[in-house]
Amino acid sequence: MVSRPTRMTPPVECVRLFDAAAGLDGVIAIHSTALGPGAGGCRLWHYDDVDGALADALRLAEGMSYKNALAGLPFGGAKAVLRRPAGSFDRTALFRAFGRAVEALGGLYVTAEDVGTTVADMQDIAGVTRHVAGLPPAGGRAGGDPSPWTARGVFEAMQAAAAHTLGRDLAGLTVAVQGTGNVGADLCRRLADAGARLVIADPNPARRDRLAAIHGAEVVHVDDILRVEADILAPCALGGALNAESVGGLKARLVCGAANNQLAEPAVADLLMARGIAYVPDYVANAGGIISVSAEYLGEDEAEVAARVARIAPRVTALLDRAAQEGRSPAVVADEMAEEVIAAGAQRAAA
Repeated sequence: MVSRPTRMTPPVECVRLFDAAAGLDGVIAIHSTALGPGAGGCRLWHYDDVDGALADALRLAEGMSYKNALAGLPFGGAKAVLRRPAGSFDRTALFRAFGRAVEALGGLYVTAEDVGTTVADMQDIAGVTRHVAGLPPAGGRAGGDPSPWTARGVFEAMQAAAAHTLGRDLAGLTVAVQGTGNVGADLCRRLADAGARLVIADPNPARRDRLAAIHGAEVVHVDDILRVEADILAPCALGGALNAESVGGLKARLVCGAANNQLAEPAVADLLMARGIAYVPDYVANAGGIISVSAEYLGEDEAEVAARVARIAPRVTALLDRAAQEGRSPAVVADEMAEEVIAAGAQRAAA
């Protein structure tokens, strides 16, 4: 077991996953069910050991509780984190084994895509459990890859934050994007269309260079992206990029991105505030994906997804207004707002 910083309560349940024949090795962490079943994606990544996977799952599950609460969704927070097998492996066997573990929880956890997983993986999972979303849309319902909705929400959150913090729209601003995967690439397209200048970094040269050619972006090394001259930093890779050292070198005046757990530890929020750098908490900005997933699971259509995603920008403005009025970090204020929603849900459930 790995120690971790926590905002609220310990998780409701942690499930160890292991099936040597299928290549399954990981954990499901369910942080809260006060508002409904724990919902959060399944991440497949390279972890040195299961303790590293567990630590990531616990942090991510907690973040999902806060994200779902502020997005007004009838779900608690959870996350599955799987260790990617070394070398070649039977992907279908792995995800069917994972799906059986999800099914065994009897609806306590609803899974979907995350870093390293795809729509095809969700289809494999759906062969053994119904507690999965991110499947191809059918019958006019929401569905499919949720990453475009995540990117849309982050883009609109960034627009609102730029207006609030910098007093202008995105046209002519320089945005440094760390990570150009599905969400980062979609965000870059939206930013370029809005007239922003892009500086990008990604460890995948082919993906990065293709995106740079399309949008005329400047390319920098992954070790340099946090120190470039930019108005806005958009972390869209793995979490923990913002720590005491990296914040000390930031030149951006606003941080707003898609990555989960951007702050290496809660105290980093105070460092950002001390340097006069505005921060949009990740789970406020990047809720578009889980909004899509939840709508699919609830049988809703894309119009409902669009309506909920459209509420992200006003929520960001209200959050930044309140933080400024109270002289506190938006990260602290957002946590309190989410905790109030979760606590109210727990009271209703206990009544």
